[in-house]
Amino acid sequence: MSSSPDTSFVETMLPNVAVQFFERVTKSPHKEAYRYPTADETWESVTWAETGERVSRLAAGLMALGVEPEQRVGIVSNTRFEWILADLAIMCSGAATTTVYPSTIEEDTCYILSDSECRVVFAEDDTQIAKLRASRPELPLVDKVVTFDGTTDGDWVIGLDDLSQLGEKYLADHPGIIEETAASIEPDHLATLIYTSGTTGRPKGVRLRHSSWVYEGTAIDVRDILSEDDLQFLWLPMSHSFGKVLLSTQLAVGFPTAIDGRVERIVDNLAVVKPTFMGAAPRIFEKAHNRIVLMQQAEGGLKEKLFNRAFDVGLKVDKLKREGQSVPALLGVQHRIFDKLVFAKVRERFGGRVRFFISGAAALNRDIAEWFHAAGIVILEGYGLTETSAGSFVNLPDQYKFGSVGPVFIGSEVMLGDGDEILIKGPGVMDGYHNLPEETANTLTEDGWLRTGDKGHLDEDGHLRITGRIKELFKTSGGKYIAPPLIESKFKALCPYASQFMVFGNERNFCVALVTIDPDAIAEWAKENDVAGDYSAIVTSDKCREMVSGYIEELNSQLNRWETIKKFEILDHDLTVESGELTPSMKVKRNVVEKDYKDILDSFYA
Repeated sequence: MSSSPDTSFVETMLPNVAVQFFERVTKSPHKEAYRYPTADETWESVTWAETGERVSRLAAGLMALGVEPEQRVGIVSNTRFEWILADLAIMCSGAATTTVYPSTIEEDTCYILSDSECRVVFAEDDTQIAKLRASRPELPLVDKVVTFDGTTDGDWVIGLDDLSQLGEKYLADHPGIIEETAASIEPDHLATLIYTSGTTGRPKGVRLRHSSWVYEGTAIDVRDILSEDDLQFLWLPMSHSFGKVLLSTQLAVGFPTAIDGRVERIVDNLAVVKPTFMGAAPRIFEKAHNRIVLMQQAEGGLKEKLFNRAFDVGLKVDKLKREGQSVPALLGVQHRIFDKLVFAKVRERFGGRVRFFISGAAALNRDIAEWFHAAGIVILEGYGLTETSAGSFVNLPDQYKFGSVGPVFIGSEVMLGDGDEILIKGPGVMDGYHNLPEETANTLTEDGWLRTGDKGHLDEDGHLRITGRIKELFKTSGGKYIAPPLIESKFKALCPYASQFMVFGNERNFCVALVTIDPDAIAEWAKENDVAGDYSAIVTSDKCREMVSGYIEELNSQLNRWETIKKFEILDHDLTVESGELTPSMKVKRNVVEKDYKDILDSFYA
């Protein structure tokens, strides 16, 4: 068992998110809190005091609509400044936020809002309003819809400004109500219901307390790795716990945050915003790595040779330093030259000021992490679940190990159970699943340990290494256990054209794979290799198959014999959230994919 050496701060934490937010407003009234893009793509900045005023009016508006303590209010929207305002307003009114991904299909959106018994729903635009209108008979408790950009009707659907005006009137009649409400919220009151998409079945509502979010932010703050002088770029889906925990961290530390949820603009925004840190899922780092590598391949000639030599040197220098060895003088000179010629340009693509990235939501391939590190960019991998309010482990800037997710958060505990299952206990752990007592009992032990379903190993320094997902492990007919995610992430680090790589072989005599290709990356490849046609024609061409086959051969050379991929198929389309094959956080629904492509998988063994 590995426990936190110091839990004293837990007893002195602020009681709830509302008090935490208003304390931040009081501490930093004139400092920048948020910036966001306007219609003409310029960035507008707001202070903590301005944010506090807007949140207070919206919170009062919710009270005017009759929302009571711990009642649920939904948010169906992409990540944007208004999402933050709505979430803070909900919690400051004493209510609880129910998060819904904007990509969630109508049926599941209705289920989540109905199961959580939402009274009010914030809807981003007409697309989301249409889902709610279509499901209105199944949502009798939803009294009002508040839209950010959509069309209002003056009745069921009102605008954000309308809600703010209601709040102004309510505050005039009830002076001091916001402060009174904030003070009345108990630490164990419900703050958020996040529905995990899972890989099968209906979404499950994870009940997270005010004290959980306050703890998450405070646990990072006491590590002293961030300050008010930092600048965060936030694009992550706020419907996901990873995005929410970064909001909690901001309230605890006080740094400003630039917000834009448009994934296609991440790299462009980084160059403009110039943040000092950002959280992201591994797929973002994979795509950035692949894009840079492919650009250099397209340059060819001396530039490509210089680029490749730079990373050869960078990786050697990094390895020597990690092993505590001195760097030979000539190698050191080469490294300094390449840092100016190559690595500085890589860093500049991300704004040039990044102190570190934080990777979470899925496993980060070690080769990708080492490649970025060679360029002078640190990616700190962390680990947690929605059921633990996101963060439970994270590497630190002065104490990180590649391949690990770092030590457990201060104030929490970790233990390895049967089959090396990772068990977590601490203030971040959920109360349980909403309306699902049996699921809760299966996940939480009687003495408060959360069963994660992940396998792990703790090293001598207390760093956790994830070794597999218990349910994703399979055994071949030869009796060998296979951990698909490890093989899959290794392939995606090798092949810059891969979007998804899925390994199968349960109770079969060898492993096989389904492959999907990244549309952006393959378009340029097709031009260079004289392959004509649309996406489907390109990825099913003989030349594309030959290219992928080469990368699979390279992968196989790095695997145990029983892990090697004997057969594969390239799908003529990529997996999507809309098809139901990916979760909204871009994780593959392995069971769904296996069912959808059963005929192809069976044919491998015919």
